[in-house]
Amino acid sequence: MSVGTGTLALSLGLCLCAGQLVATPAVAATATPVTDGAAQTAVTPGITERVNKRTIKWGQAVSVTARVLDPRTGKAVTTGSVRLQAKRNGKWKTLAIHRLNSQGSSAFRTTPSTTSWFRTQFTGAGSYRSTTTRAVKITVTASGAKILAEAKRHRGALYKFGAAGPRRFDCSGFTQYVFRKAAGKKLPHTANAQQRYGKKVSQSNKQVGDLIVFRSGSHGYHAAIYAGGGYMWDSPHSGARVGKHKIWSKNYVVRRVAV
Repeated sequence: MSVGTGTLALSLGLCLCAGQLVATPAVAATATPVTDGAAQTAVTPGITERVNKRTIKWGQAVSVTARVLDPRTGKAVTTGSVRLQAKRNGKWKTLAIHRLNSQGSSAFRTTPSTTSWFRTQFTGAGSYRSTTTRAVKITVTASGAKILAEAKRHRGALYKFGAAGPRRFDCSGFTQYVFRKAAGKKLPHTANAQQRYGKKVSQSNKQVGDLIVFRSGSHGYHAAIYAGGGYMWDSPHSGARVGKHKIWSKNYVVRRVAV
């Protein structure tokens, strides 16, 4: 081999062995890797949230809809799932998880029992990263259903004069306790005083959860909570227990305290 030929072989990183041209280790180490053309950079999609009501009465449901879009094309993302989350004791708790539909949406229906913060979270899929909406506050106000639910919790509690719960009640102690727990309303601890609280309502327009005060003349002597259909929840008298009882007199006033 001439000097010229040897120089050329070295410069190309090649050697001539038994008549074959073979790549040297130096050349293999510096080879340029092939990039996979299918690989894509992860994208953070856009996510929007729609809540049909921001303030509801206790017992009502709320509809929450999340939609996920590809920011590069504006088209719907149709793969992956969305979580509905609520904040509980400072932490986010997942209430439900639904897959995205062909329009890039997930719809939820929830019935909050207390005022809470809610958000939706796309879980991520394929080349799309996870992303979360801003939190939305849904306010839950008192309702007749909530007041009755609290009243029912004390079914069977024994009457005790002067008692205001949570295990024993007299009549006005029972109504005082229930309205405070269910609606955050403070009432005095006598039936006669309670008849002056809230908004006056006619007997024909009374609603479930309204306060009823029975009177002798104009003096209030017994308090109860209207349960609908001519019934009430009350703590009747010594030896009796909290329960649902028939309204026995027509001489009473109705006060709308919370609903």
